[in-house]
Amino acid sequence: MKKLINTAESVVEDALNGMAAAHPSLRIRDHVVYRAQGPRRGKVGLVSGGGSGHEPLHVGFVGHGMLDAACAGEIFTSPVPDPIIEATLGVDGGAGVLHIVKNYTGDVLNFEMAAELVEGVEVASVLVDDDVAVQDSLYTAGRRGTGATLFVEKIAGALAEEGAPLARVAAVAQEVDERSRSFGIALTSCTTPSAGKPTFDLPETEVELGIGIHGEPGRARVPLAPARELAEVAMEAVHRDQPLRGDLLVMVNGMGGTPLMELYVVFAEVAAFIKGKGARVTRSLVGNYVTSLDMQGFSVSVCLLDDALTRLWDAPVETPALRWGR
Repeated sequence: MKKLINTAESVVEDALNGMAAAHPSLRIRDHVVYRAQGPRRGKVGLVSGGGSGHEPLHVGFVGHGMLDAACAGEIFTSPVPDPIIEATLGVDGGAGVLHIVKNYTGDVLNFEMAAELVEGVEVASVLVDDDVAVQDSLYTAGRRGTGATLFVEKIAGALAEEGAPLARVAAVAQEVDERSRSFGIALTSCTTPSAGKPTFDLPETEVELGIGIHGEPGRARVPLAPARELAEVAMEAVHRDQPLRGDLLVMVNGMGGTPLMELYVVFAEVAAFIKGKGARVTRSLVGNYVTSLDMQGFSVSVCLLDDALTRLWDAPVETPALRWGR
């Protein structure tokens, strides 16, 4: 194993220290990343988080137009309730706080406990469960939360920035989740620093369909095929679950180890598939946004847009990993 780390035990803290050094707009305390300027009075605060190893999710999405704080657990391990409580109190501007939670058992339990224990702050929660690959997986009951987490954080963040009340921000976050579907494919496993070896064995001639972002298995293992065929598998799964129609926000996401050139190859196939179904790609992202350490592969996330959601997606955002309009 070759990794640019000091020790496996310190890698999360070292990475967070690097973020603080690189981005003066952030303040980091006790594995929680905050906006440096603190909460804005009257604005709903947004808190998310989860295990590290998925960067830039969630820590790279703290800033204007997205999150107010992100809690970073150890590699692929949910943050415990205490930092979630501290983050919730730390971002409260008097209008309440929304927790955006990926549907993984540890995240769900710890965010629920934090919401119950926090005092003096109104808390609402939205559960992201966009992955159509499997139901009731190794890590969760029901569908996993994956790429649509970014969609929820961006669109809900824009609405919160406008001063909307907590109930409205939570409702729109829920709507985005309901309109979104994702599917991922792995070419390789990932390697956690503590293990020092791949999480699972995947021969050079095979790929894993429906992989999770922690290296958990998908729905099938099949022979390696051209990008066109793999993109079609992913898009057929999405289309069967929620038919493609109208204007779409589409993200082709790298899992951490895939060259950008290959992601654009995949996006071309995804766009052709969508056009063939009579739908339109009107907003898009291509790159590494919701990763699994050094895994090679991709995921596709699709959200059915309307005018209101499109406006919120287009609203200004300024974070380490996502920025436009300012």
